[in-house]
Amino acid sequence: MSRKSLSPGPSFTLDRRTFLRYGGGTAAAVAASTLAAPAVHAAKSVKIGFVSPQTGPLAAFGEADKFVLADARAALKSGIKIGTKTYPVEIIAKDSQSNTNRASEVAAELIIKENVNLMIGSSSGDTVNPVSDQCEANDVPCVTSDTPWQVWFFGRGGNPQKGFKWTYHFFWGIDDMIGVFMSMWKSLGTNNKIGSLMANDSDGVVAGHPKRGFRPPMEAAGFKYIQPSLFSPGAMDYSSQINQFKKEGVEILTGVATPPDFSTFWGQAAQQGLTQQLKAATIAKALLFPAAIEALGDRGTGLTTEVWWSPSHPFRSGLTGKTSAEFAAAYTAATGKQWTQPMGFKHANIEVAIDVLKRCGDPGDPNAILKSIQETNYESMVGPVSWKFGDKRNPVKNACRTPLVGGQWKKGKKFKYDLVVVDNQAAPEIKTGGDLKPLG
Repeated sequence: MSRKSLSPGPSFTLDRRTFLRYGGGTAAAVAASTLAAPAVHAAKSVKIGFVSPQTGPLAAFGEADKFVLADARAALKSGIKIGTKTYPVEIIAKDSQSNTNRASEVAAELIIKENVNLMIGSSSGDTVNPVSDQCEANDVPCVTSDTPWQVWFFGRGGNPQKGFKWTYHFFWGIDDMIGVFMSMWKSLGTNNKIGSLMANDSDGVVAGHPKRGFRPPMEAAGFKYIQPSLFSPGAMDYSSQINQFKKEGVEILTGVATPPDFSTFWGQAAQQGLTQQLKAATIAKALLFPAAIEALGDRGTGLTTEVWWSPSHPFRSGLTGKTSAEFAAAYTAATGKQWTQPMGFKHANIEVAIDVLKRCGDPGDPNAILKSIQETNYESMVGPVSWKFGDKRNPVKNACRTPLVGGQWKKGKKFKYDLVVVDNQAAPEIKTGGDLKPLG
């Protein structure tokens, strides 16, 4: 049987028995069955699995991974104390290659081959959902971030009355993002007509859902919402969407897309005359990164997006003691590059994992780690993290909300373009750095 034939599909999960039955291969195209009970073993070191996209269309999410990992490993060089013992810490990083099958495969490898004690993962539903599913199937404690909680929860078939057992998540929700978007648009004096560009991927499917996505709250707020059919990732022709938006007279563009897809769309929108009629273009995921805006050139100035983490965030790391501003400055000093939003959450994901392990009592006991996750009450670089259900930050058992504000790309000083916080109504503790301006 070839390696390719053993690759899992997006919803495939692989348990230890199935893995071993196929001779230690990466995965098998057969139904998985979970183990009756998690394996308990004496731990000589603590192993944390780390999955993120470092190559492929989502590579911008993993751009700062090497720096984040180096910073965390330096802080952990003497190990961590759990109970009366000190354990060395290994963080084993794997590249999902921006592919759901690959994310599932490397998660299986970390579980079966590396015997990780705790899994973490981040950067889009295409990463965190398959990683979480593998952990849920194999009784492996897992904490993920950097995907709207609805994409992670409902995208995996989550039931609010039941929740999940082994998998937990912290990030803001689609409703939080929509609130920030509409707060920005209302200050611009538009005709309230929205054109929505949604990709047919794990994020776009949920955001474009007629009941759980963008449409209901935007229409309830008085906007006219126009959403064409979901486009296929990697599409090269957006004429039909552009023509529909022009015909409807939309003055607001929104949606969810990867940076490469939006770059293609935005170039065609300029050529076909759509950009001239827009007063706002607020796209999730595509506009998060300096490199994505630099690829657009000056057509990128004035674009708006959600801001989940920035040097302006008034939080510090419980692991290293660095403030958000200090962490961003350290990244620039080490790499010469501009800060990016995911680096704050990557670091926070590691912070939370270490906090969980320090309190678990026995890192060789998955149930002890699970209990520690459930009891988390931690101040991270991205804000408070707790899974105490009933708290306003916790919409479902397994998810914790984090703060969200709105930002606009402007001409920069040290770097060519800067993402400036321009709307903080949802999180006034995060300072604004400028005023919102319409496109054009």
